[in-house]
Amino acid sequence: MRAELYRSQAPDEVVAVATWEGGRAELEMRDRSVEGLDQLLRPTPLAVDDPSLRSAGTSGPVLLQPGGLDWFRAAVLARVPRFGLAVRFVAERTTGGWDPAAQYRTFEEQVERLSG
Repeated sequence: MRAELYRSQAPDEVVAVATWEGGRAELEMRDRSVEGLDQLLRPTPLAVDDPSLRSAGTSGPVLLQPGGLDWFRAAVLARVPRFGLAVRFVAERTTGGWDPAAQYRTFEEQVERLSG
C-alpha cells in the first residue's frame, strides 16, 4: 500500500510517501521542511473508533498494535492532519500475469492493464 502526503493547497506536490510492504512501514521524505514528520510511522499502539474493526455487539475504540496493515492505514489517517497535510492512498502498479477471475476483459484490455 502506498500513501502520498501533500499540502491541501498544493495536491500535486508530494511532501512524503509512506509505504506498507511485506509487513514493514517506511517513510520517504521528499520535503524536510515539515517538522516532526519523520515520527509519523513510529511503532506505537493506536486507538481508533472504527466499527469495521470491532467484534460484533461491541462499541468504542479498538486498540491497534503496530505491525499490521490496519495499523498502518489508521496511523497515517490519524496522524497526518497534525502536520497540516492531507493523504491519498494510491494504487500501485499492477504486477502479475493471468488472473482467471478477470476473463471478462478482452486480450487488449489485459495487455493495457499489465503494461500500463
